[in-house]
Amino acid sequence: MTVADIYQKDLLKLAARATGAGRLDNPDGSVRVNNPYCGDRITLDVKLDGDRVAAIGHEAKACMLCQASASILGKQAPGRTVDELQDLETTVEAMLKQDGAAPDGDWADYASFDPVREVKSRHECVMLPFRALLKAARDADA
Repeated sequence: MTVADIYQKDLLKLAARATGAGRLDNPDGSVRVNNPYCGDRITLDVKLDGDRVAAIGHEAKACMLCQASASILGKQAPGRTVDELQDLETTVEAMLKQDGAAPDGDWADYASFDPVREVKSRHECVMLPFRALLKAARDADA
């Protein structure tokens, strides 16, 4: 499988949707994370309501895979607890790296990343928005 094979129509649509794109005013936590392997960079802002995500905003200077993953989080993360999102990160990472099952329900869009399993160098592109969201949430709690 080549890198070109992973750019499926479903992923292109998710990236184009760009749910949550843009910065938040007065976030509780904000972080910029980089993927040194490919140059992806995402800045993510989070507002919390107790242990739940109230809103996220993101600005990605990144590949389509990172943008699509950020868009899914932008749509589905609000209302979720940080622990739920940590569990989701573990599930998606296992899907990519250990041939685990894709998340279902509200998170079923992550099944679109199935072709990425074969391209290990692109796993971190999918995971970068998770890393940013969880770090921003931890920073907000600190």
